[in-house]
Amino acid sequence: MQRMLMAANQVGKTYSAAMETAFHLTGKYPAWWKGTKFLGPTLGVAGGKTNETITAIGQKELFGEPTDPAKLGTGTVPLVDIGKKTAKPGVPNAFDSVLVKHVSGKWSKIMFRAYEQGKEKHMGIKINFGWLDEEPPEEIWSQYLRATISTNGVLYMTFTPEEGRTAVVNSFMDNLKRGQALTRAEWKDASHLVKNGELTPTAQQLWEAFPKHEREMRSKGVPMMGTGLIFPFTEEQLSVEPFQIPRHWAQIIGLDFGFDHPFGAARLAWDRDSDIVYVTADYSEARAIPAIHAAAIRPWGGWIPVAWPHDGLNTEKSTGDELRKPYVEEGLLMLPERATNPPDHAQGQEEGDGGNSVEAALLNMYERMETGRWKVFSTCREWFKEQAVYHRKDGKIVKIRDDVLSASRYAHMMLRHARTETVRRRQREEFIGATNW
Repeated sequence: MQRMLMAANQVGKTYSAAMETAFHLTGKYPAWWKGTKFLGPTLGVAGGKTNETITAIGQKELFGEPTDPAKLGTGTVPLVDIGKKTAKPGVPNAFDSVLVKHVSGKWSKIMFRAYEQGKEKHMGIKINFGWLDEEPPEEIWSQYLRATISTNGVLYMTFTPEEGRTAVVNSFMDNLKRGQALTRAEWKDASHLVKNGELTPTAQQLWEAFPKHEREMRSKGVPMMGTGLIFPFTEEQLSVEPFQIPRHWAQIIGLDFGFDHPFGAARLAWDRDSDIVYVTADYSEARAIPAIHAAAIRPWGGWIPVAWPHDGLNTEKSTGDELRKPYVEEGLLMLPERATNPPDHAQGQEEGDGGNSVEAALLNMYERMETGRWKVFSTCREWFKEQAVYHRKDGKIVKIRDDVLSASRYAHMMLRHARTETVRRRQREEFIGATNW
């Protein structure tokens, strides 16, 4: 069993794990404990990024302030249960391992290991439990998994996701396996930080002091991508509660084709009077046929035109048909031409001459978000998940989990072709008549 507590700063995540660790070491489980119980003495590992951090954080929470021998026993493990302590060579005040008295009369053992020591230091051991304070590199996490194979052990991680969407974080957020659990905790879950729905003065001061791009991570435990975020806006800045779209607002749908990576779709509504674009629905599904995708999108409105990218012109090897064709046959109102940026009429450009520059399209979306003219219905959870991790690395866009965002980008590129419900019949006839195979 593996559990991840991905939480905000200062909500008690480290203390909670240190307390569980003390339960497993001593066998003194409280009556209310519903988690795993070991009936005999245990062998466990407490892991952290460096020897210094595991000493200052994990060791301190378990056994007391490392720099003050008089504080031994002021952590979650009572002094009366602390046995032989083995020092870690070369690290002041650090324990390499500690024996802890178990209720059976025998001795449990806790070892301290740092990720910086490399995976070799974690090889070969078999443990009943492992506490990882701060997320481990994937190769270290793999060693912890291996270490519990024969013991049916438990692993639990506690951290604030400063490293962003790492492979380990992604596996829990997007692909939970049987026997795994992800728990989140925010400032609002801690009464010393939020009271009566309002930040305490201390929390408010911290919120204002944190850089804007860190606030979601610090206060909510949302994975951070740092200054590399392409759309560095909080959910609160973009989100609106769903409402009935007026019939005179123009709408358009965007598609991003996919099979092994998810197919994505987004529906946009455009309030021309205030020039605000709303993302009102989203859809994402991998390894499904066009009929499945079309069935999910058709209820959005069969009269709404659908924008699609250049790869819609690619042909299937088996049939020779263009990728967009099945969607037309399934009743979607596919625009007759691939998505392009708006033409510059001042330069004599005509429809289709605007090109399909991703950077230009992203800049247009960014400007709308920055000026409050891009809003997203709070129900569009996939859109927000992708927005939170959409980033650049070494100046290049990282094209991972961007399917719904890409779909909304294609729709926005073709916003000039959005149509209102009041002209749906005439426009549908025009689009269908313009489609040739």
